[in-house]
Amino acid sequence: MDVDGAARLRALHDAHGDVLVRYVHRLTGDHGLAEDVAQEALLRAWRSAAILAEGDEPARRWLFTVARNLVIDDRRSARRAHEFPTDDLPEGAPVTDASDAVLDRLLVADALGSLSGEHRRVVVSCYWLGRTVAETAEIEGVPAGTVKSRLHYAAKALRLALQERGVTR
Repeated sequence: MDVDGAARLRALHDAHGDVLVRYVHRLTGDHGLAEDVAQEALLRAWRSAAILAEGDEPARRWLFTVARNLVIDDRRSARRAHEFPTDDLPEGAPVTDASDAVLDRLLVADALGSLSGEHRRVVVSCYWLGRTVAETAEIEGVPAGTVKSRLHYAAKALRLALQERGVTR
C-alpha cells in the first residue's frame, strides 16, 4: 500500500471506526466482537484499493454493509450454533486423568527392569507382594541378612535409575 492509501485508510478509521464499533455493538451486544468485526471490515477495505479510492460516503456504506454481513456470518456459524454462555460450572466432581499413574507405572517398571534378577525379586517380593524379609529369605533360599542387603542396594539402584530418567533428583 502506498503512502496515500495508508493515509486514506487512517482517515477511514478516524472518521468511521468508532461509529462502526457502536453499530456492531448494537447488533451483537458484545463489545469485544464489535471491535473484532470493525477491525475485519477495515482490513477488508485496506485490501480493496477500489474502496479506498471512493469517496467518504460510499466507503462508509461499504464498511457498514461488510460489518453487518460479518455479524450475520458469525450468527450463522456452526461455532455459534453449538455454544451457549453459562455462569454455572458442570455438576459433579472434576474428572481425574489416569495418565500420570500409567506413566509412573511405566517408569517404575522400566527402572525395575534395569535391576539384576536377584535385586528385582526381593523388591517385588517385599514391596509389591508385601512379604516380610523372613518370608522372602525362605522363598529365595538365602539368609535374612542377604535379603536386607539386596533390598538396600536395589533401592540405591532404583533411585539412580529413576534419576537417570528425570523422575527424581
